[in-house]
Parts: sequence; structure tokens; C-alpha cells
Amino acid sequence: MPLFFRKKKPSEDARKRLEFQMCLAKEAGADDILDISKCELSEVPYGAFATCKVLQKKVLIIHTNNLTSLVPKSCSLLSLITMKVLDLHDNQLASLDIGQLTSLQVLNLERNLLKCLPQSIGDLAQLQMLNVKGNRLKDLPATVSGLRSLRTLDISENVLQELPRVLAHVRTLEMLTLDASSMTYPSPDICSAGTESIQRFLCKECGIAYYPPSQYVLPTLESDGGGTSVDGVDRAVLKYLEEESEWQNKFSDYEKRKEKKMQEKLEFERRLNMGQREHALLVQQINSQKDEILQTVREDQVRLEEGLTKHQRYLEEERLKLLQQLKQAEQGITSRIQKLLEDNQRQKQSSDILKSLENERIRMEQLMAITQEETEHLRRREVASAMQQMLAESYKNKLIQMAYESRRQDLVNQACSSLAEMDQKFQQILAWQQLDQNKAVSQILQQIEMQKAAFEALQVKKDLMHRQIRNQIKLIETELLQLTQLELKRQELDTETLQGVITEQRQALGYLLQQLLKEKKEREEELRQILLEMEAKSETKQENYWLIQAKSGSLPCVLQEEGLEQQLVNLLIELSAEQYVPVFAHHRISVQALSTMTASDLEKIGVTEAGLQRAILKRAQEILAVAKTIPELLRTVEAEVRAAPEPSAPFEEPLSPAVPTAPPLQWEEKKSECVVCMEQEVR
Repeated sequence: MPLFFRKKKPSEDARKRLEFQMCLAKEAGADDILDISKCELSEVPYGAFATCKVLQKKVLIIHTNNLTSLVPKSCSLLSLITMKVLDLHDNQLASLDIGQLTSLQVLNLERNLLKCLPQSIGDLAQLQMLNVKGNRLKDLPATVSGLRSLRTLDISENVLQELPRVLAHVRTLEMLTLDASSMTYPSPDICSAGTESIQRFLCKECGIAYYPPSQYVLPTLESDGGGTSVDGVDRAVLKYLEEESEWQNKFSDYEKRKEKKMQEKLEFERRLNMGQREHALLVQQINSQKDEILQTVREDQVRLEEGLTKHQRYLEEERLKLLQQLKQAEQGITSRIQKLLEDNQRQKQSSDILKSLENERIRMEQLMAITQEETEHLRRREVASAMQQMLAESYKNKLIQMAYESRRQDLVNQACSSLAEMDQKFQQILAWQQLDQNKAVSQILQQIEMQKAAFEALQVKKDLMHRQIRNQIKLIETELLQLTQLELKRQELDTETLQGVITEQRQALGYLLQQLLKEKKEREEELRQILLEMEAKSETKQENYWLIQAKSGSLPCVLQEEGLEQQLVNLLIELSAEQYVPVFAHHRISVQALSTMTASDLEKIGVTEAGLQRAILKRAQEILAVAKTIPELLRTVEAEVRAAPEPSAPFEEPLSPAVPTAPPLQWEEKKSECVVCMEQEVR
């Protein structure tokens, strides 16, 4: 698999310098020089080639960069066809092919990584100066003999040990710089004697006569017959001197313009540094202000957390007190039920009294002349009333039992004192209730397994800890869904910026989800163990055990919440006051009635927290205000309350298993890795 190395991006100063030099080169009246040196370039930008081609630039300076090649893939060397001076020193060039730059006169390749010069170097017939100092050259190509105009050649600080003999054909060479001590051919003595000594030696080796460079200024001075006249040479020398002075003038002008550009660059850099210092000072001030704001926020957060901790501690104490009161009330109810059962037992034993009461009932029936139709109607009405009382909610059962006890006590007193008229009705009602109770007990005993299953389902559903674990699982599933959508979006955009952050979040959420599932399983096991212990207690031949447990409060407060408006229940849950749901249900308080109540009224029914009283009253008024604005909402809620059927049993259907809330992903035609297990193939 190929490796791709990311290129180092230029610094901000280098980028600004490049933009400044490019804009300077494109200005009207600009000279023939393009200077993009010290810009930290890894390749020559396309704009530089285009500028040289369009504006016919003749001097290109690209030294002190990180170039590894001169021509990028998207550019052509022919864009530099008019170039006369090319400065590439202090780069990282390992190879170079510039044979197409036939107009080139000065080439500076000092301090690069060149191991050899290209064979096309001989095509540069107009090249006058070649500097390859500080490279890794081992030899010079034979094509250097084609450099007919070369005047200066610097090959020092290389690993070069031999000079090619064909260098003798470069008749215009005036200065040759090399490391004489490391040369083997020619010998160090000859190399130390100077350029003329080296050229004489090479001409002798090639078998040609040596002539001084002044006679071979340019290749065009050579005649067709191979000889030159004295006048022609003088004219050529004069022409050469004129061209030399003109070139010196141009070079001095170039140096002046270069100095001017350097001053402008220094002024630009000075202004840039001032702007950067101002920016740094502004950033420092912003950071100090940010730190002060963060410190203030931290202090406020600490104060809020302390107040919240105190309030939670107070709520916990109130909850414990309320639980103690509920336990005491449950114990009182249990004792009263036990007394009722004992009274019923004593009534069964007093058969004589019942017989006498039955005789009296017959006598009173004859006296009152009650018709059979009225008796049947009365019996049906009482049976329906008794069935309705048995199927009522838990908080109604208490009131019904108290009314039943008071009514029974009145009837017993009347029977003992005056054998009054209502004794027979009481006995008849008592017999019917006993019959219905026996039927209900037999039916419940037959469906004991169903009651047990319903009890277990209600215990799991209404268990507070189990519900909190389910809510946390739903939240984590929602977070995983959002991460899934973010992962899919990242794949569509083909970016890897947030890959590490998404992976860490996914691992953390996955670990938390496993912990919650484990806690949910452990909680279900604890509830199942509690159920087994209760079942073991039920094996003590106690009749109607599950029904007694449901009435005594072992089941969650489901029956106490029946009949309460859903909006009121949602209001209490929203304000974290679920413990007051049975209180509101006991007093039959609706949202409309709550809006007319005051804080003292709520305190009377048991809501003692002042802040919670104000929050409940305010929220109820807001709900009524919304209902007045949208009357259909209020009518819909009232219709739901009226249409709600009475419960047929103190149990609900078993809970359905939890289903993940995350929707199924819609896969596209392309295959991508799984967002959960990060595998390539999705299973």
C-alpha cells in the first residue's frame, strides 16, 4: 500500500511574502524580475509559470525554498522559454532537466542535492555562468562541450575528481573554480595553477591548439572556413566590450531595483509585525476577559450546586417522612381489615342470632309487603354497587371500607336495640356481599398464577429504579443514533477530522450502555427474588394472598393514580413531585380546580414546600391559559377522562419488552464500515 507524506504548509509570513511578490510582479511598469525566494515553497506555483509566460519575465529567483523539482505536473517548462537568469540555490533539487531553456545565460544551482547534470545541459548554447557548488556531483556530462558561451564554471564542494576532456572545446571559459586538492585528473598541481593551465592541459590531451578566451567570445565569431581576420577580431572584441558594459549597466540597474524591492519588503514586514503584535495584545486582553468570565461562572455554578444539594437533602427528608406516614397508614388499614375479618367470623358463629334475624326479616317483609319485582331490582342494584366497590381504585377502597364499616355498625346497633325495619335489608345486603365475596375469592384463587404474573409485571413497570435505568438506556440510544448520523455524514463528506472524537464518544456510550443493561438485569433479578420471597410467604395457607398484597400497598401506586387527569400527572412529574400524585388523587383535584386554589390550600392537603406550591399553581394557570386559547385541547382532555373505562382488576397487562428507539439505518448502494463495530462488512 503506497504511503503519502503530507507536505509541510508554508507559514503565514511566507504565504504573505509570496502573495506580495506575485502582486508586485503583475503591477504595471514592473521590471522583468520575478522574485519568490524564501517563501517555503515545496513546488513552484502555477501562477509563477503563468506570470513568466504572459509578462515575458527574464529573471526568475527561487532560491532558499524546499523545491524538489522545478516543473510541477500541471505546468510546462516552455513557459520559461524567455528566461535568461535562473537562480535555484539553497533548495532540495535531486534532478533537473532544463535543456529547453535555450535563452538561459545565468544558472545558479548552488547547495542542492544534484548527483549529476542532465545530458541536455549542452543545449544551453547561450549559457555564460554555471554555478553547481555544494552538490553531490561525481562527474560532468560530455555534453558540456556544447556550452559555447560559458565564461564562469564553479564545481567546488562536490565529490568530483576528474574533468572531462571535452571541456577543452569550451573556448570561452574564463574562470573555473574547483577543489584542486581532491582532483586526480588533471593533477592537483595543474588544477592549482589556474583556469588557463587546466585548459592548456585538456587541449593538449585532445590534440587541439589552445587559444585564449578573448578570441572565442561568442560562437558566431567563428567563420565558415575556420579562420578569422584581424579586423574581424577587433570588431568582435569591440562589440563584446560594448555588450559587456551594457550588461554591467543592466546588472547594476537590476541590483538597484532589487535593493529597492528589499526595502519595500522590509517595510511591509515591519508593518506586518506591528499588526501581529497588536493582534497578540488583543488576543491576550480577550483571554484575560474570558478567564474572568469563566471564574465568575464557576463561582455561580458552585453556589447553585450547594443550594441544589441542600434542596435535594430537604426533599429526601420529606420523602422519608411521607414514606413513614404511608407505612403507618398501611398498618392501620391492615389492622382494620383484620378486625373486619374477625367480626365476620364471629357473625358466622352466631347462627342463632342470624336465624332469629331471618325470622324477623320474613315478618318485616310481610308487614312491608315488598313485591318480588322491587326486591329483585334492589338486589341487582346492590350487587352492581358491590361489584363497582370491589373494582374501584385503591384510594376509593379506603373511603368505601369506612362507609361500609359505619353503615354496618349502624345496622348492627339497630338490630341489637330495636330490631328495626332496616335489619332485614342489612342482613340481605350482608348475605349478598358474602356470596359475591366468596365468588370473587374463588375466581381469584383459580387465577392465582395470572395475578402473580400481573403483580410481577406491575412491580417491574412501576419500580422507580427500573424506570430510571430504562430512561437512561433510551437517552444513550438517542446519543448513539446521533453519533450514527454524524458518522454517516462524515462518510458522505469524506473527512477524518472528528474520527478520534466520535470513536471515543462511541466507546464511552457503549460502555455506559453495557453498565445500564447490567444494572437493569440485576434490578429485575432483585424484583424476581422479592417475588419469590413473597411467594414463599404465600405458601403459609393464607387465602387471597396476591389480592391482599395489592390492597396493602405492595404493588406500586397504580390504583391511586387512576382517574387523575393526565395533564395533572404530567405536571407533577415535570416538577419532580411524583410523591404527591396519590394525595391529589385522594382529594380528587383537577387542573381547573387547582387553578382556583391557593398556597394555603395546597399546604392543607400535604404539599408543604413553598417553592413547589408556587410552581404547581403557576403551571396550572399556564395550562388553563393555553386551554382557553385552544378550547379544542380542553374538550379533548375532558372527553378522554369521561371515556376512560373503569379498571376491571387491580392489575395491568404485562409490560412489553423494551425496544431500542434508534430507527433502522437506510443503507446506500455503496458499502461502508459498520458504525457500531467499525468492520468493513455490515452484518
